[in-house]
Amino acid sequence: MRVLAIDHGTKRMGLAISDELGVIALPMEFVPAEPFAAFLLRVKEIIKEKQVEMLLVGMPRNMDGSYGPAALKVQAFIAVLQETVAIPIKSWDERLTSTQANRYLIQANVRRDKRKQKVDQTAAAILLQSYLDSFVQP
Repeated sequence: MRVLAIDHGTKRMGLAISDELGVIALPMEFVPAEPFAAFLLRVKEIIKEKQVEMLLVGMPRNMDGSYGPAALKVQAFIAVLQETVAIPIKSWDERLTSTQANRYLIQANVRRDKRKQKVDQTAAAILLQSYLDSFVQP
């Protein structure tokens, strides 16, 4: 099953997609959050082009596991997505994915100006890989 992950942000939305087997997460791109209609159009295009069967949206949680104001924004975002796309949508804990993405990009010697462009899609890939790995039996 092919999954498209969205790292929700107020300025940019990071996108990542799984391979056809649903084993590996691949960073795709980032899309500006505004105008929102253009973002939704791009998501629909990707769903059609890549034959995506499920959307995975990062759910921000506090370190103690509770939900804060950012989670309410994501819940509202998911509600709009559900009215727009005809495939299942699932949320997934995204704690520390942006931090991990920044560390990864620093270790890969990505310049600061390029890191800003890549951090959202990298965070989406980390989120998606976490989800995909949850199905692997030890």
